Amino acid sequence: MSTTKFDADVIIIGGGFAGITAGRELSNKGHKIVILEAKDRLGGRTWFRQSSLGKKLEFGGTWVHWIQPHVWAEIVRYDLTLTHSPVPTKALWSDSGGLEVLEPDALFGMLDTGLAQMDTEARIAFPNPHDFDANSPEVLKHESMSVEQKIAELGLPLKEKRMLLSMMALNFNGDPGQGAYTQQLRWSALCGGNWKLLFEACAYYKFLDGTKGLIDAIQRDSQANVRLGCIVSEIRQDVGGVTLTTSTGEYLRARHVIVATPLNTLRSIDFSPALEPALAQISKQKHAALGVKIWIRIKGRLDTLAALASSDSALNFMQVEYEHEGDTLIVAFGPRVNALDLTDRLAVEYSIRQWLPDAQVVGVDAHDWTNDPYSGGTWPMLRPHQLQVVQQTAMASYGRVQFCGSDFAQGWAGFIDGAIESGKRVGFRVSERLKQE
Repeated sequence: MSTTKFDADVIIIGGGFAGITAGRELSNKGHKIVILEAKDRLGGRTWFRQSSLGKKLEFGGTWVHWIQPHVWAEIVRYDLTLTHSPVPTKALWSDSGGLEVLEPDALFGMLDTGLAQMDTEARIAFPNPHDFDANSPEVLKHESMSVEQKIAELGLPLKEKRMLLSMMALNFNGDPGQGAYTQQLRWSALCGGNWKLLFEACAYYKFLDGTKGLIDAIQRDSQANVRLGCIVSEIRQDVGGVTLTTSTGEYLRARHVIVATPLNTLRSIDFSPALEPALAQISKQKHAALGVKIWIRIKGRLDTLAALASSDSALNFMQVEYEHEGDTLIVAFGPRVNALDLTDRLAVEYSIRQWLPDAQVVGVDAHDWTNDPYSGGTWPMLRPHQLQVVQQTAMASYGRVQFCGSDFAQGWAGFIDGAIESGKRVGFRVSERLKQE
């Protein structure tokens, strides 16, 4: 199809943080932008909504930090207010049916030997984690290794080894045997090789009014036209532009297209020319983060605590987040989505009792991101041998189609910061192309 009529200068597929950031950057430079979002809301893999547990909660991405430059710039730009998760006063460790109560510093101290070794290698492999070459010898040295294989090499005592495996199952929200060691190195390097700072970045500061406050602020500052509930099934390039076909049979035409959908969902779109074979294979294989996040309401009040369990547990981490109407709301994570029915209150209670033997679960609420067709997983954590292809995709142009998202971030991949970074980067790249044309 060839025509000079365009519905937009740029059509952006996906209304998460990457897509709306790219839309703001491009529309505020005078370009006509349309954002197509398959869901009935913006936000992508963040979702701040009213919960059946009686309070608005974050069901996807949550935490931010001042060490993350792109999201912190947005917080300042829109004068947003942060709060923080409680500091635990007690720590629990459950393994093979045994339960141990510890001081938080004692539990985290048992992780120090292994994490410190990883921190040292992170600084060497990623001296500038915001600008690195995935094909450098220092990165390739580690790229074929899973994080589980690395832990096996560290020679740790059994208890420390199992604790570290659990922490990696949490970081990856997936099986440590499937997650690439380079992903942990990237996160560590972004914190200057300081695992304690990484812990803080992952689970401390959060938005007082939820991630939706930042989504709404960016969109209010944008001239992009958003269409919700619009599923793209086909993207076809020709010499003069790009034609999109939606699931309802509608055709839309643009000079350029930005695909800001999760890596695991690319396989659901028919591309012409076809996706690079290596990228198509990764989307089919999926990244390693195929776990769960769940909110749980427990009867009565608990001390502020954090808890780890072995990496083969259905839920391997939980922490107290709120008191609500005399009960306690905790957030928990597990590395394997099929290990637990997120709607089964009694099954969740059984899992929680590995830490709290007398716990009474009065309600659960979650979103299954792994089986959601518009996400296909939780936060993006790559497998061995995926990094080179993903970085190449992020930094290259494929004719009139560009890819962006937290999956393709150069820096904080897997975080809101990475999505914003990627949206800015690709937005600028497409704007320069439009100026040349």
